[in-house]
Amino acid sequence: MSHCGFMNETPQANYDVIVIGGGSAGLSGAVMLGRSRRSVLVIDGGRPRNAPAEGVHGFLTRDGLPPAELVAIGREEAQRYGARILDDEVTGVDGDVDTGFTVRTAGGVTVGAHRLLVTTGLVDELPDIPGLADRWGKGLLHCPYCHGWEVRDQAIGILGVSAMSLHQAQMFRQISADIVLFLNDELRLSDDERTQLTARGIRLVEGRVAAVRSEGDAIAGVVLADGTFVARRALTVTPRLVARAAFLADLGLQPVPHPMGVGDYIPADESGVTAVSGVWAAGNVSNLMAQVGAAAAAGAMAGAHINGDLIAAETRAAVAALSSTAS
Repeated sequence: MSHCGFMNETPQANYDVIVIGGGSAGLSGAVMLGRSRRSVLVIDGGRPRNAPAEGVHGFLTRDGLPPAELVAIGREEAQRYGARILDDEVTGVDGDVDTGFTVRTAGGVTVGAHRLLVTTGLVDELPDIPGLADRWGKGLLHCPYCHGWEVRDQAIGILGVSAMSLHQAQMFRQISADIVLFLNDELRLSDDERTQLTARGIRLVEGRVAAVRSEGDAIAGVVLADGTFVARRALTVTPRLVARAAFLADLGLQPVPHPMGVGDYIPADESGVTAVSGVWAAGNVSNLMAQVGAAAAAGAMAGAHINGDLIAAETRAAVAALSSTAS
């Protein structure tokens, strides 16, 4: 990651909106705001969640496009409408909607904004199983909609880590007839759950998963604690999903446990409004299971609502100024 990447420009001191996070949600928000003639700064730390993936899937007209190329296209579009982009890491934010927000970065930049849009995404926390993390995005998957087609009809293993693993097994059974659910000493199935899985042809394997074995650049299978080896060509796991939002602590805005028990997120309504006035959130930071298309739509929605909020504030100020002049 490079700091202070302003394309040799000097950053201005204050913006209408600072977008923190430059993925599909953040850049979509920046485009919407730029098209509304707002001054916009996008600050991006350069750690996209989908970096290990070969391509983006399920995003109409962009299916299979490498994630880095999608970001490059999005940046060009945002800059076309006047947005400026800073390659840097936000380390802290303070202020409020009345006095304005101050954003500080690891590269030593301090800038202000009237409104904030947080689109920093999340971190996938994987189980501590030897050999597992090395295969993330390369045979180790989590979403049937994002990457299921690419492993269709293959021998797929589901690593049991939580109740979500049962849902995952059923979803990937739609992709392939050869599914093994590793109970991993974590899952305690009811009779109904066992019946449902067995009826769908999903094989259940008892015992703790000790390691993931690879051969060359491909997954070979799973080694159980008793030494048993179960050959698999692809594996899926439900990681713990944690919003990347520690820098918001000084605003009193912190990730909270998700109702589904899948991780921690920043709550926001459908338009992106958070518990802190003047701060919006969109994408995976507030919707842990959003795909790229949904994240982009949420960013655009938040951008439009932020513009509307600024218009309302500016109108109130103009009315107050007019009344002061008249008196």
